[in-house]
Amino acid sequence: MELGAFSLSLTVKDIEASKQFYQKLGFEVTGGDQAQHWLILKNGRHVIGLFEGMFDKNMLTFNPGWNNDAQQVDNFTDVRDIQKQLRAQGVEFVSTADESTSGPASFIIEDPDGNPILVDQHR
Repeated sequence: MELGAFSLSLTVKDIEASKQFYQKLGFEVTGGDQAQHWLILKNGRHVIGLFEGMFDKNMLTFNPGWNNDAQQVDNFTDVRDIQKQLRAQGVEFVSTADESTSGPASFIIEDPDGNPILVDQHR
């Protein structure tokens, strides 16, 4: 099962303050829209997302169909196939992707400690 690009999605109180802090650590803004309260930052191969007012908790994020440079990859496991494999293994879902569709979709699961994991396919 190939989960795609990995990033950490951080829930922040003040996106500007968080952006400035992570820039001091060498992160550069590579995507997002600060006016919509979300930014993607990168330092080498490390990717974080800053999200103000969008999520309740920090979460692990995987993007099937993308590599760590936000470039599309040709061969990848569709989010719906990942969901089916996890469901067959008895994993419980917080939210699910509509398996009757194709293209962009996402689901959320939680690890045993309640940490959310978002699998978010953009293509």
